[in-house]
Amino acid sequence: MTNEEMKSLIAKALDMRNFSYAPYSQYKVGAALLAADGTVYTGCNIENAAYTPSNCAERTAFFKAVSEGVKEFKAIAICGGKEGADVLDDCSPCGVCRQVMSEFCDDEFIIICAKSLDDFTVCTLPECLPDRFGPSNLIRPKM
Repeated sequence: MTNEEMKSLIAKALDMRNFSYAPYSQYKVGAALLAADGTVYTGCNIENAAYTPSNCAERTAFFKAVSEGVKEFKAIAICGGKEGADVLDDCSPCGVCRQVMSEFCDDEFIIICAKSLDDFTVCTLPECLPDRFGPSNLIRPKM
C-alpha cells in the first residue's frame, strides 16, 4: 500500500469523526475501511446511554461493508481523540474490533492508527492480534 493510499484513507477517517455520536465520552473516532475491490466503507463510533449497545467506528465500517455483501479487505485507517482536541490520540482498535477484523481479514491486512495525515503508525493484523482466533479454528475440512 502506498503512502498516498494510506493518507487518502486517513483523510476519510478524520472526516468521519465529524459524524461520531459520543455524548458520554466525548471521544470521537472515525474509520475508513478499504475493501479488496477498492471501495472504501466508513464508520464512526456511536454511543448509547446503556453503554453496551454502543458501537466502535471500526465495527460500523465493517458491518456496513458486510451488509452489502463485501467480505474481503485490505486496510483500515482509524483516528480518534477527545472532541475539540487539537491533537488526536494514537487510537488503536479495541479487542472486540480486532476480533471482527480477524473474522474477515487475512495476515496481510493493514491497520493504520493515525493522529494526522503525517503522524501515523502501521501494523498488520497478526502484529495487532497475535495468536488470533478466527474462522480457521472452527471450520474443518470435509472428510
